[in-house]
Amino acid sequence: MLRRMASGWQFWIDRGGTFTDVIARLPDGRLRVEKLLSQSADQDEDPAVATARAWLAANPADEITAFKIGTTVTTNALLQRRGARVALLTTRGFGDGLIIGGQHRPDIFALNIRRAPPLYERVLEIDERLSVDGQVLTALDPQAVGRQLRELRNAGIDSVAIALLHGWRHTRHETVIAQLARDTGFAEVSVAHEIWPQPRWLPRATSTVTNAYLAPQLDRYVRKLAHEVASLPGRPQLHFMQSSGGLVAAADFRALASLLSGPAGGLTGMARLGELAGAPRLIGFDMGGTSTDVSLYDGELPRAWQREVAGTTVAFPQLDIHTIAAGGGSVVSWRDGRLCVGPESAGANPGPAAYGRGGPATLTDVQLVLGRLQAEFLPRKFGVDGRQPASQVAAAAALAALCRSGESPQALASAALQIGVESMANAIRHVSTARGRDAADFTLFAFGGAAGQHACAVATSCGIRQILLHPLASVLSACGIGIADWLVVEREACGQACDAAGVAAAGRQLQALRQRALQKLQRQNLDRGESLLQAIAELRFGYSETQVDVSFGTLPAMHAEFGERWQQLFGYSVDAGLLTQLHIDSVRVEARCRPLVPPMREAASDAAVPQLPAHAQVWINSWTTVPVVAAQQLTAPQAGPALIVDQHTSLVLEPGWTVERRLDGILLATQARTASSAQSPQQAPGAIGADRLELFNNLFMHVATEMGTVLQRTAQSVNIK
Repeated sequence: MLRRMASGWQFWIDRGGTFTDVIARLPDGRLRVEKLLSQSADQDEDPAVATARAWLAANPADEITAFKIGTTVTTNALLQRRGARVALLTTRGFGDGLIIGGQHRPDIFALNIRRAPPLYERVLEIDERLSVDGQVLTALDPQAVGRQLRELRNAGIDSVAIALLHGWRHTRHETVIAQLARDTGFAEVSVAHEIWPQPRWLPRATSTVTNAYLAPQLDRYVRKLAHEVASLPGRPQLHFMQSSGGLVAAADFRALASLLSGPAGGLTGMARLGELAGAPRLIGFDMGGTSTDVSLYDGELPRAWQREVAGTTVAFPQLDIHTIAAGGGSVVSWRDGRLCVGPESAGANPGPAAYGRGGPATLTDVQLVLGRLQAEFLPRKFGVDGRQPASQVAAAAALAALCRSGESPQALASAALQIGVESMANAIRHVSTARGRDAADFTLFAFGGAAGQHACAVATSCGIRQILLHPLASVLSACGIGIADWLVVEREACGQACDAAGVAAAGRQLQALRQRALQKLQRQNLDRGESLLQAIAELRFGYSETQVDVSFGTLPAMHAEFGERWQQLFGYSVDAGLLTQLHIDSVRVEARCRPLVPPMREAASDAAVPQLPAHAQVWINSWTTVPVVAAQQLTAPQAGPALIVDQHTSLVLEPGWTVERRLDGILLATQARTASSAQSPQQAPGAIGADRLELFNNLFMHVATEMGTVLQRTAQSVNIK
């Protein structure tokens, strides 16, 4: 089996909102890369499957042995509110609990509070109640519940979400209702103790509702894709990337695990390739067509258990990635007298104005108008027929339509670029501040199709002086999906004091979790190496909101690691006497194994050198003639300003920066001098002042948010937190 896996084709795919990135690993280890539009009017088949079929047609004797994909299907469904019709089933008296929520105010200065509408359509309050220790306070009437479920089904409800009080620990009422719902014929029955077996009813209920809302659409997508993949030569295995940063077989892929599927691939790829490049401390800067994802890697993948997506709080194992609505497709517009960039996106269709399909002005058009992105560097995949080059003329016209009296498109474009750069820099400051880190101590790992055009300006604004740009930077999420570990996470509430007896009880729980995790891992039918299991204890002070992960081991070792992490996160040490108040909130096991793939630096150097002009006109304070250099031909350090062009991306090398190409093909850019402020392009003469309003608006909001983050991290007062 391992020999077959090593000799066939593998396809690694990141299906984004705008582009689908495809990497094929050929039987001889070489890589083939393609960027496709995610939406195609003349193609019913998935674009990645169609590409795989076309490539294999030229190699009829070959087979595909693995098909690994990350998808935004559920994320887009949640953002656009295109899920199933859902009913929430909960204990009587808690029907409005999700509407009340946790009373959080994400926009603290907003006077008009606008809540996202609930995902469920109906609420069924059930006459039942169990106490915290499992005693029956109100008995469940199965016949009455059955009648109510039939009424919901007859009303057209597709899915039900069952979340009862204390159901995470005492499951019998949820189990009975779930079986009744399945017998009634609902398309999806999501049960809270199966989705998130942890205390705290609110995140458990919201997660269960979200799963019920998204699962039917994901199931349809997975079934269709699995059918298409099964028709490919070799009938390859289909695996999906999970939000937790690991692969799983299609049969075990769940809706909640898919919400960060693509971005998790990027962070995973960054971590693996960054270690190979000798850069263990990285800030990920993943700028695509629709959004920008930023993340921090300091020797371990950052993990989060709760995340708000489109106004919905979701509790599930996931990598900690901060997303902002600033991508190449972010729309440039006027709002309340201010020049704004985003949060609206032109998407894949119609896309930016330069795509030639009547789209609005975007950051991509800004880059074209300023000469930082040249139309001839891009593939001929635009226009109504999808075969035309990008149009710099259309980009200039769209920006000119936004200009006010006496303003030039270059002035407006320069102002919009500065706004976009500062928004992305603020996001990087956010992820570093939230973890008690200084961004200047890290290397910026730029990836995604648009990151290279902004990386130097963003790094300078954040005080970062080194940038890595991998040869696969524009498709790094697909690369990360291809080289990611298979991962199974098993987690259970523990609720024991962190003393000798509690550690022994937690150890027994972990043993059962290890067996379950290994069984699930063995079902994957993998091309794999050795399995690795990691046991983790999640510690808290009493019932505080702050949880710290430590490796499960002896009591002194766990106390010592807790103290170190607490000091790093919150800025003050823990008194030794307080360690006796620690509780083991939950325990988990992460079981993983690494796929058998060749090192990327040996496989990614087969691209042909593009035909490029020797120089280009770029706006940097004024129109400047800069050299254009193919990355493959970079044999000596190149000082900025310059355009460094690779097969699927380009790096805008700002003044004050120098880049060199290493033997492994990675571009390493270093700031040659200390800059006190961002070196993004300055405005052209006659530039407008309205952009300054948006810049200061963003800056002040970031300062307030960063102050709040530091207070939340360091305050000992529950009220301040």
